[in-house]
Amino acid sequence: MTSFQIIATVLSLAALCSYLNHRYVKFPASIGQMAFALGMSASVLFLEALGVVNFRPASAFLYQIDFSNVLLHGMLSFLLFAGALAIEFEELKTVVGSVSILATVGVIIATFVTGSLVWYAAALAGLDLPYLYALLFGALISPTDPIAILAILKEAGLSRTLYVKIGSESLFNDGIGVVAFVTILGVATRAQPPTVADVSLLLLRETLGGAMLGLLLGWVTYRLLRPIDEYRVEILLTLALAAGGYVLAEGLGVSAPLCMVAAGLLIGNRGRHFGMSARSRRRLDEFWELVDELLNAVLFMLIGFEVVVIAFTSQHLILGLFAIAAMLLGRVISVGAVVSLLRLHQPVEAGTIQLLTWGGLRGGLSIAMALSLPPGPEKGVILPITYLVVLFSILVQGLTFKPALKVLLPQGRPP
Repeated sequence: MTSFQIIATVLSLAALCSYLNHRYVKFPASIGQMAFALGMSASVLFLEALGVVNFRPASAFLYQIDFSNVLLHGMLSFLLFAGALAIEFEELKTVVGSVSILATVGVIIATFVTGSLVWYAAALAGLDLPYLYALLFGALISPTDPIAILAILKEAGLSRTLYVKIGSESLFNDGIGVVAFVTILGVATRAQPPTVADVSLLLLRETLGGAMLGLLLGWVTYRLLRPIDEYRVEILLTLALAAGGYVLAEGLGVSAPLCMVAAGLLIGNRGRHFGMSARSRRRLDEFWELVDELLNAVLFMLIGFEVVVIAFTSQHLILGLFAIAAMLLGRVISVGAVVSLLRLHQPVEAGTIQLLTWGGLRGGLSIAMALSLPPGPEKGVILPITYLVVLFSILVQGLTFKPALKVLLPQGRPP
Protein backbone atom coordinates (compact mmCIF):
# COMPACT_ATOMS: atom_id res chain seq x y z
CA MET A 1 0.00 0.00 0.00
CA THR A 2 1.11 3.57 -0.61
CA SER A 3 1.60 6.02 2.27
CA PHE A 4 -1.59 7.86 1.29
CA GLN A 5 -3.60 4.64 1.26
CA ILE A 6 -2.32 3.78 4.74
CA ILE A 7 -3.21 7.25 6.06
CA ALA A 8 -6.64 7.12 4.40
CA THR A 9 -7.37 3.70 5.90
CA VAL A 10 -6.27 4.73 9.39
CA LEU A 11 -8.29 7.96 9.30
CA SER A 12 -11.38 6.14 8.03
CA LEU A 13 -11.17 3.53 10.78
CA ALA A 14 -10.57 6.24 13.38
CA ALA A 15 -13.67 8.12 12.21
CA LEU A 16 -15.78 4.94 12.32
CA CYS A 17 -14.55 4.02 15.82
CA SER A 18 -15.12 7.57 17.03
CA TYR A 19 -18.69 7.61 15.69
CA LEU A 20 -19.61 4.24 17.19
CA ASN A 21 -18.16 5.19 20.56
CA HIS A 22 -19.87 8.59 20.65
CA ARG A 23 -23.18 7.19 19.42
CA TYR A 24 -23.47 4.01 21.47
CA VAL A 25 -20.75 3.23 24.02
CA LYS A 26 -19.90 6.72 25.32
CA PHE A 27 -16.48 5.87 26.77
CA PRO A 28 -13.99 8.74 27.02
CA ALA A 29 -13.01 9.33 23.39
CA SER A 30 -9.41 8.11 23.62
CA ILE A 31 -10.34 4.98 25.59
CA GLY A 32 -13.20 4.26 23.21
CA GLN A 33 -10.90 4.42 20.20
CA MET A 34 -8.47 1.94 21.73
CA ALA A 35 -11.20 -0.38 23.00
CA PHE A 36 -12.85 -0.62 19.58
CA ALA A 37 -9.54 -1.22 17.81
CA LEU A 38 -8.58 -3.83 20.39
CA GLY A 39 -11.95 -5.53 19.99
CA MET A 40 -11.60 -5.59 16.21
CA SER A 41 -8.09 -7.03 16.46
CA ALA A 42 -9.13 -9.71 18.95
CA SER A 43 -12.14 -10.67 16.83
CA VAL A 44 -10.08 -11.08 13.68
CA LEU A 45 -7.41 -13.11 15.51
CA PHE A 46 -10.13 -15.36 16.95
CA LEU A 47 -11.77 -15.87 13.55
CA GLU A 48 -8.41 -16.64 11.98
CA ALA A 49 -7.71 -19.23 14.69
CA LEU A 50 -11.01 -20.89 13.77
CA GLY A 51 -10.05 -20.86 10.08
CA VAL A 52 -12.92 -18.54 9.14
CA VAL A 53 -10.80 -15.71 7.70
CA ASN A 54 -7.33 -15.24 6.27
CA PHE A 55 -5.70 -12.55 8.35
CA ARG A 56 -2.47 -12.21 6.37
CA PRO A 57 -3.50 -9.16 4.23
CA ALA A 58 -4.60 -7.19 7.32
CA SER A 59 -1.49 -8.29 9.20
CA ALA A 60 0.73 -7.12 6.34
CA PHE A 61 -1.03 -3.73 6.43
CA LEU A 62 -0.37 -3.31 10.16
CA TYR A 63 3.28 -4.29 9.77
CA GLN A 64 3.66 -1.42 7.29
CA ILE A 65 2.80 1.10 10.03
CA ASP A 66 5.97 1.95 11.96
CA PHE A 67 4.23 2.87 15.22
CA SER A 68 7.43 3.90 16.99
CA ASN A 69 8.58 6.16 14.17
CA VAL A 70 5.10 7.65 13.63
CA LEU A 71 4.77 8.63 17.29
CA LEU A 72 8.33 9.45 18.38
CA HIS A 73 9.27 11.30 15.19
CA GLY A 74 5.94 12.75 14.12
CA MET A 75 2.79 12.90 16.22
CA LEU A 76 4.55 13.52 19.54
CA SER A 77 5.70 17.00 18.52
CA PHE A 78 2.16 18.23 17.83
CA LEU A 79 0.58 16.46 20.82
CA LEU A 80 3.08 17.86 23.33
CA PHE A 81 2.91 21.34 21.84
CA ALA A 82 -0.90 21.30 21.96
CA GLY A 83 -0.87 20.08 25.56
CA ALA A 84 1.58 22.76 26.69
CA LEU A 85 -0.47 25.51 25.02
CA ALA A 86 -3.27 24.90 27.53
CA ILE A 87 -1.10 25.44 30.63
CA GLU A 88 -1.05 28.97 32.09
CA PHE A 89 2.15 30.30 33.66
CA GLU A 90 0.27 31.74 36.63
CA GLU A 91 -1.29 28.35 37.35
CA LEU A 92 1.98 26.52 36.72
CA LYS A 93 3.84 28.72 39.23
CA THR A 94 1.67 27.39 42.05
CA VAL A 95 2.77 23.78 41.41
CA VAL A 96 6.18 24.21 39.75
CA GLY A 97 8.13 23.01 42.80
CA SER A 98 6.22 19.77 43.27
CA VAL A 99 6.03 19.16 39.51
CA SER A 100 9.80 19.61 39.09
CA ILE A 101 10.60 17.12 41.86
CA LEU A 102 8.03 14.58 40.64
CA ALA A 103 9.36 14.85 37.08
CA THR A 104 12.99 14.26 38.10
CA VAL A 105 13.47 12.55 41.46
CA GLY A 106 10.10 10.79 41.15
CA VAL A 107 10.88 9.33 37.73
CA ILE A 108 14.34 8.14 38.83
CA ILE A 109 12.96 6.44 41.95
CA ALA A 110 10.15 4.79 39.99
CA THR A 111 12.59 3.61 37.31
CA PHE A 112 14.80 1.78 39.81
CA VAL A 113 11.93 0.38 41.90
CA THR A 114 9.94 -0.85 38.90
CA GLY A 115 12.97 -2.13 37.01
CA SER A 116 14.36 -4.02 40.00
CA LEU A 117 11.01 -5.69 40.75
CA VAL A 118 10.52 -6.72 37.11
CA TRP A 119 14.08 -8.09 36.95
CA TYR A 120 13.35 -10.29 39.96
CA ALA A 121 9.94 -11.35 38.60
CA ALA A 122 11.44 -12.22 35.19
CA ALA A 123 13.84 -14.64 36.87
CA LEU A 124 10.92 -16.26 38.71
CA ALA A 125 8.99 -16.55 35.42
CA GLY A 126 11.95 -18.25 33.73
CA LEU A 127 12.73 -15.33 31.39
CA ASP A 128 16.23 -14.00 30.77
CA LEU A 129 16.16 -10.24 31.29
CA PRO A 130 19.48 -8.57 32.21
CA TYR A 131 19.29 -5.98 34.98
CA LEU A 132 20.13 -3.06 32.68
CA TYR A 133 17.28 -4.01 30.37
CA ALA A 134 14.96 -4.34 33.37
CA LEU A 135 15.94 -0.77 34.27
CA LEU A 136 15.27 0.17 30.64
CA PHE A 137 11.74 -1.16 31.08
CA GLY A 138 11.47 0.86 34.29
CA ALA A 139 12.57 3.99 32.42
CA LEU A 140 10.03 3.62 29.61
CA ILE A 141 7.09 2.68 31.86
CA SER A 142 7.67 4.97 34.87
CA PRO A 143 6.94 8.38 33.29
CA THR A 144 3.25 9.12 33.00
CA ASP A 145 2.13 9.74 29.42
CA PRO A 146 0.82 13.28 28.80
CA ILE A 147 -0.98 12.14 25.66
CA ALA A 148 -3.05 9.58 27.55
CA ILE A 149 -3.56 11.75 30.63
CA LEU A 150 -4.50 15.06 28.99
CA ALA A 151 -6.98 13.35 26.67
CA ILE A 152 -8.80 11.82 29.66
CA LEU A 153 -8.45 14.80 32.03
CA LYS A 154 -10.31 17.00 29.54
CA GLU A 155 -13.36 14.75 29.83
CA ALA A 156 -13.21 14.15 33.59
CA GLY A 157 -14.70 17.49 34.59
CA LEU A 158 -11.71 18.41 36.78
CA SER A 159 -10.94 21.74 38.35
CA ARG A 160 -8.22 23.81 36.70
CA THR A 161 -5.96 23.29 39.72
CA LEU A 162 -6.13 19.52 39.43
CA TYR A 163 -5.80 19.63 35.64
CA VAL A 164 -2.66 21.78 35.86
CA LYS A 165 -1.08 19.68 38.62
CA ILE A 166 -1.48 16.30 36.89
CA GLY A 167 -1.14 17.61 33.34
CA SER A 168 2.02 19.63 34.01
CA GLU A 169 3.71 16.73 35.78
CA SER A 170 2.99 14.42 32.87
CA LEU A 171 4.31 16.92 30.32
CA PHE A 172 7.62 17.36 32.12
CA ASN A 173 8.25 13.81 33.32
CA ASP A 174 7.58 12.61 29.79
CA GLY A 175 10.63 14.51 28.58
CA ILE A 176 12.71 13.33 31.54
CA GLY A 177 11.56 9.76 30.93
CA VAL A 178 12.68 9.84 27.30
CA VAL A 179 16.08 11.19 28.40
CA ALA A 180 16.41 8.43 31.04
CA PHE A 181 15.44 5.81 28.45
CA VAL A 182 18.00 7.04 25.92
CA THR A 183 20.70 7.20 28.60
CA ILE A 184 20.15 3.65 29.92
CA LEU A 185 19.84 2.30 26.37
CA GLY A 186 23.20 3.86 25.55
CA VAL A 187 24.77 2.26 28.62
CA ALA A 188 23.23 -1.14 27.79
CA THR A 189 24.28 -1.21 24.12
CA ARG A 190 27.72 0.45 24.19
CA ALA A 191 30.76 -1.77 23.97
CA GLN A 192 32.58 0.41 26.51
CA PRO A 193 30.49 1.48 29.51
CA PRO A 194 30.27 5.29 29.71
CA THR A 195 31.67 7.13 32.70
CA VAL A 196 29.58 9.04 35.22
CA ALA A 197 30.79 12.25 33.58
CA ASP A 198 29.57 11.02 30.17
CA VAL A 199 26.11 10.22 31.53
CA SER A 200 25.91 13.52 33.42
CA LEU A 201 26.85 15.54 30.33
CA LEU A 202 24.29 13.64 28.24
CA LEU A 203 21.53 14.33 30.76
CA LEU A 204 22.51 17.99 31.02
CA ARG A 205 22.64 18.44 27.26
CA GLU A 206 19.33 16.68 26.69
CA THR A 207 17.32 18.42 29.43
CA LEU A 208 18.72 21.94 29.58
CA GLY A 209 19.49 21.98 25.87
CA GLY A 210 15.94 20.94 24.96
CA ALA A 211 14.33 23.46 27.31
CA MET A 212 16.57 26.35 26.21
CA LEU A 213 16.07 25.59 22.52
CA GLY A 214 12.29 25.46 23.01
CA LEU A 215 12.27 28.83 24.79
CA LEU A 216 14.49 30.36 22.10
CA LEU A 217 12.33 29.09 19.22
CA GLY A 218 9.18 30.09 21.07
CA TRP A 219 10.53 33.61 21.63
CA VAL A 220 11.50 33.97 17.95
CA THR A 221 8.03 32.81 16.90
CA TYR A 222 6.45 35.23 19.38
CA ARG A 223 8.42 38.13 17.86
CA LEU A 224 7.16 37.10 14.41
CA LEU A 225 3.58 36.97 15.69
CA ARG A 226 3.55 40.44 17.28
CA PRO A 227 3.50 42.70 14.19
CA ILE A 228 0.80 40.76 12.28
CA ASP A 229 -2.90 40.10 12.81
CA GLU A 230 -3.77 37.33 10.36
CA TYR A 231 -4.79 34.09 12.06
CA ARG A 232 -3.96 31.92 9.03
CA VAL A 233 -0.33 33.05 9.04
CA GLU A 234 -0.14 32.88 12.84
CA ILE A 235 -1.41 29.31 12.93
CA LEU A 236 1.04 28.37 10.19
CA LEU A 237 3.89 29.83 12.26
CA THR A 238 2.92 27.70 15.27
CA LEU A 239 2.72 24.63 13.03
CA ALA A 240 6.23 25.38 11.76
CA LEU A 241 7.41 25.80 15.34
CA ALA A 242 6.00 22.42 16.41
CA ALA A 243 7.25 20.49 13.38
CA GLY A 244 10.48 22.30 12.57
CA GLY A 245 11.47 22.78 16.21
CA TYR A 246 11.12 19.06 16.93
CA VAL A 247 13.25 18.12 13.91
CA LEU A 248 15.87 20.72 14.84
CA ALA A 249 16.04 19.46 18.44
CA GLU A 250 16.57 15.89 17.25
CA GLY A 251 19.25 17.05 14.84
CA LEU A 252 21.08 18.94 17.61
CA GLY A 253 20.89 15.97 20.00
CA VAL A 254 18.77 17.65 22.67
CA SER A 255 15.44 16.53 24.12
CA ALA A 256 12.82 17.21 21.45
CA PRO A 257 9.88 16.51 23.85
CA LEU A 258 11.16 19.07 26.39
CA CYS A 259 11.76 21.50 23.53
CA MET A 260 8.11 21.22 22.50
CA VAL A 261 6.86 21.64 26.07
CA ALA A 262 8.95 24.79 26.57
CA ALA A 263 7.95 26.24 23.19
CA GLY A 264 4.27 25.47 23.78
CA LEU A 265 4.33 27.09 27.22
CA LEU A 266 5.90 30.27 25.85
CA ILE A 267 3.51 30.57 22.91
CA GLY A 268 0.52 29.59 25.05
CA ASN A 269 1.25 32.41 27.45
CA ARG A 270 3.42 35.15 25.96
CA GLY A 271 2.42 34.58 22.34
CA ARG A 272 -1.31 34.16 22.89
CA HIS A 273 -1.70 37.07 25.32
CA PHE A 274 0.71 39.65 23.88
CA GLY A 275 1.19 38.67 20.24
CA MET A 276 -2.34 37.94 19.03
CA SER A 277 -5.74 39.54 18.78
CA ALA A 278 -8.75 37.97 20.48
CA ARG A 279 -9.90 36.54 17.14
CA SER A 280 -6.51 34.95 16.45
CA ARG A 281 -6.38 33.47 19.95
CA ARG A 282 -9.78 31.89 19.47
CA ARG A 283 -8.87 30.46 16.07
CA LEU A 284 -5.51 29.22 17.37
CA ASP A 285 -7.15 27.43 20.31
CA GLU A 286 -9.77 25.85 18.06
CA PHE A 287 -7.16 24.70 15.55
CA TRP A 288 -4.84 23.07 18.09
CA GLU A 289 -7.75 21.51 19.94
CA LEU A 290 -8.83 19.89 16.66
CA VAL A 291 -5.28 18.70 15.92
CA ASP A 292 -5.06 17.27 19.43
CA GLU A 293 -8.38 15.42 19.13
CA LEU A 294 -7.59 14.06 15.66
CA LEU A 295 -4.12 12.79 16.53
CA ASN A 296 -5.33 11.28 19.80
CA ALA A 297 -8.06 9.41 17.93
CA VAL A 298 -5.50 7.95 15.50
CA LEU A 299 -2.95 7.20 18.22
CA PHE A 300 -5.25 5.30 20.55
CA MET A 301 -6.71 3.34 17.67
CA LEU A 302 -3.20 2.31 16.62
CA ILE A 303 -2.48 1.20 20.19
CA GLY A 304 -5.46 -1.14 19.96
CA PHE A 305 -4.26 -2.56 16.64
CA GLU A 306 -0.68 -3.11 17.89
CA VAL A 307 -1.80 -6.32 19.65
CA VAL A 308 -1.66 -8.01 16.24
CA VAL A 309 2.07 -7.45 15.73
CA ILE A 310 3.22 -8.33 19.27
CA ALA A 311 3.99 -11.96 20.15
CA PHE A 312 2.68 -13.12 23.55
CA THR A 313 3.41 -16.27 25.55
CA SER A 314 2.06 -17.51 28.87
CA GLN A 315 5.32 -16.38 30.48
CA HIS A 316 4.77 -12.87 29.12
CA LEU A 317 1.25 -12.80 30.55
CA ILE A 318 2.51 -13.83 33.99
CA LEU A 319 5.36 -11.33 33.91
CA GLY A 320 2.93 -8.68 32.62
CA LEU A 321 0.80 -9.09 35.76
CA PHE A 322 3.92 -8.68 37.91
CA ALA A 323 4.90 -5.64 35.81
CA ILE A 324 1.52 -3.99 36.43
CA ALA A 325 1.96 -4.43 40.18
CA ALA A 326 5.58 -3.21 39.96
CA MET A 327 4.53 -0.14 37.96
CA LEU A 328 1.87 0.82 40.53
CA LEU A 329 4.19 0.14 43.47
CA GLY A 330 6.99 2.14 41.86
CA ARG A 331 4.57 5.03 41.35
CA VAL A 332 3.29 4.86 44.94
CA ILE A 333 6.81 4.84 46.37
CA SER A 334 8.11 7.64 44.12
CA VAL A 335 5.08 9.88 44.64
CA GLY A 336 4.96 9.06 48.34
CA ALA A 337 8.63 9.96 48.78
CA VAL A 338 8.22 13.28 46.96
CA VAL A 339 4.97 14.19 48.76
CA SER A 340 6.53 13.34 52.13
CA LEU A 341 9.43 15.66 51.28
CA LEU A 342 7.04 18.43 50.24
CA ARG A 343 5.05 18.07 53.47
CA LEU A 344 8.11 19.30 55.36
CA HIS A 345 7.76 22.70 53.68
CA GLN A 346 4.11 23.10 52.69
CA PRO A 347 0.69 21.60 53.36
CA VAL A 348 -0.34 18.76 51.03
CA GLU A 349 -3.98 17.81 50.58
CA ALA A 350 -5.32 14.44 51.65
CA GLY A 351 -5.57 11.92 48.81
CA THR A 352 -2.72 13.45 46.78
CA ILE A 353 -0.61 10.27 46.70
CA GLN A 354 -3.55 8.05 45.71
CA LEU A 355 -4.76 10.53 43.11
CA LEU A 356 -1.38 10.98 41.44
CA THR A 357 -0.78 7.22 41.52
CA TRP A 358 -4.07 6.18 39.93
CA GLY A 359 -4.14 9.17 37.59
CA GLY A 360 -0.63 8.45 36.30
CA LEU A 361 -1.57 6.73 33.06
CA ARG A 362 0.83 5.06 30.65
CA GLY A 363 0.14 5.17 26.92
CA GLY A 364 1.48 5.04 23.39
CA LEU A 365 4.80 6.67 24.26
CA SER A 366 5.83 3.65 26.36
CA ILE A 367 4.93 1.28 23.51
CA ALA A 368 6.80 3.44 21.00
CA MET A 369 9.96 3.39 23.13
CA ALA A 370 9.68 -0.39 23.56
CA LEU A 371 9.29 -0.80 19.80
CA SER A 372 12.38 1.36 19.22
CA LEU A 373 14.61 -1.12 21.08
CA PRO A 374 17.21 -2.91 18.93
CA PRO A 375 16.22 -6.45 17.88
CA GLY A 376 17.11 -9.10 20.42
CA PRO A 377 15.70 -11.42 23.08
CA GLU A 378 15.39 -8.52 25.53
CA LYS A 379 13.00 -6.70 23.21
CA GLY A 380 10.94 -9.90 22.93
CA VAL A 381 10.38 -9.73 26.70
CA ILE A 382 10.02 -5.97 27.20
CA LEU A 383 7.59 -5.25 24.34
CA PRO A 384 4.73 -7.60 25.32
CA ILE A 385 4.83 -6.71 29.02
CA THR A 386 4.90 -3.00 28.13
CA TYR A 387 1.78 -3.49 26.02
CA LEU A 388 0.00 -5.32 28.84
CA VAL A 389 0.83 -2.55 31.32
CA VAL A 390 -0.42 0.11 28.91
CA LEU A 391 -3.65 -1.80 28.30
CA PHE A 392 -4.26 -2.02 32.05
CA SER A 393 -3.39 1.63 32.56
CA ILE A 394 -5.70 3.00 29.88
CA LEU A 395 -8.62 0.59 30.19
CA VAL A 396 -8.67 0.06 33.97
CA GLN A 397 -7.11 3.22 35.41
CA GLY A 398 -8.55 5.42 32.67
CA LEU A 399 -12.11 4.14 33.00
CA THR A 400 -12.08 4.26 36.80
CA PHE A 401 -10.27 7.59 37.20
CA LYS A 402 -13.40 9.72 37.30
CA PRO A 403 -15.19 7.48 39.86
CA ALA A 404 -11.95 7.47 41.88
CA LEU A 405 -12.13 11.26 42.11
CA LYS A 406 -15.42 10.98 43.99
CA VAL A 407 -13.81 8.65 46.51
CA LEU A 408 -10.57 10.57 46.93
CA LEU A 409 -12.23 14.00 46.78
CA PRO A 410 -15.68 13.36 48.28
CA GLN A 411 -16.41 17.06 48.70
CA GLY A 412 -15.13 18.05 45.29
CA ARG A 413 -12.15 19.94 46.70
CA PRO A 414 -9.35 20.52 44.21
CA PRO A 415 -6.12 18.96 45.48
